[in-house]
Amino acid sequence: MVKKEYDIKDISLAERGLSRIQWAEREMPVLRLIRERFSRERPLHGIRIAACLHVTTETANLMRTLQAGGADVVLCASNPLSTQDDVTASLVTTFETPTFAIKGEDNKTYYSHIKAALAHQPHITMDDGADLVSTLHTERTDLLGSVIGGTEETTTGVIRLRAMAKKGVLRYPIIAVNDAMTKHLFDNRYGTGQSTIDGIVRATNILLAGKTLVVAGYGWCSRGIAMRARGLGAHVVITEVKPLRALEAVMDGFRVMPMMEAAKNGNIFVTSTGDINVIDKQHMEVMRDGAILANSGHFNVEINIPALEAMAVEKRRVRDFVDQYTLADGRTISLLAEGRLVNLAAAEGHPASVMDMSFANQALSVEYVVKSGTQLGKQVYGVPENIDKEIARLKLEAMDIRIDALTPEQKKYLESWESGT
Repeated sequence: MVKKEYDIKDISLAERGLSRIQWAEREMPVLRLIRERFSRERPLHGIRIAACLHVTTETANLMRTLQAGGADVVLCASNPLSTQDDVTASLVTTFETPTFAIKGEDNKTYYSHIKAALAHQPHITMDDGADLVSTLHTERTDLLGSVIGGTEETTTGVIRLRAMAKKGVLRYPIIAVNDAMTKHLFDNRYGTGQSTIDGIVRATNILLAGKTLVVAGYGWCSRGIAMRARGLGAHVVITEVKPLRALEAVMDGFRVMPMMEAAKNGNIFVTSTGDINVIDKQHMEVMRDGAILANSGHFNVEINIPALEAMAVEKRRVRDFVDQYTLADGRTISLLAEGRLVNLAAAEGHPASVMDMSFANQALSVEYVVKSGTQLGKQVYGVPENIDKEIARLKLEAMDIRIDALTPEQKKYLESWESGT
């Protein structure tokens, strides 16, 4: 039986979606353990959750976990191109999860889906990029009174939420899941690194070996991209605005230079910064013929697409997810996935193994907010350290890896100050 409302592309895709959800679950043992406990304890009983996330196989397993805990969940997409339509069909039919998401939906539909999720009158918001939270704070303020708290999945969303908190407009506490060590050290670095390269290669079928690949930024996501590109034989260049990160990139063996200089030398450009116009008109004006632009940041603002459109005398779709722009001087520049998240638009997003930890953080952070939300201020908080450590412990256990434990003597030594040379 299909429960409540939904808006998806094709409900007949459910069987295929279920197979892929079950395949992903094999790589998500930590979330599975949490789901088993949630089924016994029901810590989210009676809690309504509005989730705005990339609708993937891994997300489906998170929804199953929240529902096992007793939550009443509604899901919408956090990006117009990141939805997997077979997954939405299975969520609606197999797991009775009201879902509002269609791959390729236009901007109007995207926000209508967010509003449909908010109409659920949530106690908890679960966001990836903060579009759900910002819409709640601007268009559905009447619902704020029943909200206990929320969680945020990604760097871009955390940046927006901290800006809201700083200006005093954030109306409830939110846990920055992105900042957990078991999230950004693994999901951002290994997940984004592998999935971004996967998206670029799937979209273009180009050989990276021997190419000059420019990575904008050297945060955790960019580090992963740079690492994987180098592993495939690319000559990697880093651009940065922060001295410490630039220095770290140099020490890690990468060339570092301003984007204006890199623009003249690069074959492939990847942005992952969370900022606007990282690749701008002046950069595109000096790029080589055949340059390829891709974005792995949350919003499609890191590449100045309006400037590229204005510079072009012709635009044509040459492959799925590849738009080739011909400029007045005859050069071509290709933009992947309309400048949206290339790893989710042109590929399948992060491998399930890293999302296992990220979504374990989501599930346990929601449980924490339900128990402690009324005691928290209207700020952005980190994931409690005990949750972070427990997820790492469970992941190691699932991988059949054992580690040492401190002896009483060692613990005492670390807690003392008397002993010296």
